[in-house]
Amino acid sequence: MYNSPVHTPNYLAIGHLSRDLTPEGPRLGGSVAYAARTARAFGLQAAVVTACNPDTPLGDALEGIAVHCVPSSATTTFALETTPQGRRLVLQARAAAPLAWEAIPAAWRRAPLVHLAPVAGELPPTLAARFAGRFVGITPQGWLRAWGADGLIRPTAWPEAETVLAHATAAVLSLEDLGGDESRIPALAEMVPVLVVTQGATGAVVYWQGKAHAIPAPPAREVDATGAGDIFAAAFFIRLYHTRDPLAAARFAAHLAALSVQRRGLASTPTPAEIRALL
Repeated sequence: MYNSPVHTPNYLAIGHLSRDLTPEGPRLGGSVAYAARTARAFGLQAAVVTACNPDTPLGDALEGIAVHCVPSSATTTFALETTPQGRRLVLQARAAAPLAWEAIPAAWRRAPLVHLAPVAGELPPTLAARFAGRFVGITPQGWLRAWGADGLIRPTAWPEAETVLAHATAAVLSLEDLGGDESRIPALAEMVPVLVVTQGATGAVVYWQGKAHAIPAPPAREVDATGAGDIFAAAFFIRLYHTRDPLAAARFAAHLAALSVQRRGLASTPTPAEIRALL
């Protein structure tokens, strides 16, 4: 079910896989799942380092993707609810195993493109520094979440932001991650070479070289927005890695994200044909 070959992947995603409880039933989730599937569609050798219960069923969702699982008694589990006020997320269980540097297979530490993708604060803030000299993409939503005894996810401060972002090539987060507080953006934008703030159907804003660049989202009939931000981030990191052009990378990612919201769950990740058509 889980495998960790010794070869070095092109794209390494680190974070918890999750079990998402939706109105349509449980399904596999987590930023790393959406990101790795997107990287696979680009033709990259994708790998995931995660922690979960080894009995967690993957089916064929991560076929062709190398997965190294740190065993845990629980798999991180979220209940997803859609309300008139937006998505409501409740943390019901959390994998206990830490995802520190030592948890990463030695050959994988040389991956040229690394994506740190916590969903529930499972990565140490010092991990980005261990990948010095690599392309390091950050989706910090798991560091921007807090929860109490009720498990309800709420936005929170991120005191370790500078520790993480000082070693990042680029970061992607959503305005929702910030609780809608745009006043937090300028300080974060100063900490990282490229910051992208996604804004759902509105599109995204790229903060680069001291300027804010609006990237509109193509029109789409939204069916399920879950994972759209992760797909955007993975596509953005990959295109930025290859082109070094943040604006072109963001426009490309916005098109893939618009396609993704028209499908549900992990089926929303792009196909190789869709990527070829956009390229």
